[in-house]
Amino acid sequence: MRKITRQACQAFENGTEFKKNNTTVTVDENGKYMHLWGHCIARQLNGNTNSLEINLCGYNTVTTRERLNGLWGVNIHNKNFTPYLNGHEIPINEWVKVGLRLGV
Repeated sequence: MRKITRQACQAFENGTEFKKNNTTVTVDENGKYMHLWGHCIARQLNGNTNSLEINLCGYNTVTTRERLNGLWGVNIHNKNFTPYLNGHEIPINEWVKVGLRLGV
């Protein structure tokens, strides 16, 4: 895992702001968000479910997958150019729920 990914994911998990090169983590009253090149690739909205959602934003790239794979509970890989999250095929331009995030 790259250092920038580790730092960004740690900031996301802790709910703190982060900005380095092409990656940012922002936090507001509605939740926390991870951006890559200005595209929101991960979000955890405040509310009853606290579920993590990810989006490849149409860019199924090594860098996008690497940033997302640094998050807890996320394992994205490609098979025949098709992305899979934790063993299940996912779209490349829609929000996908990863699961319940208790205590985060």
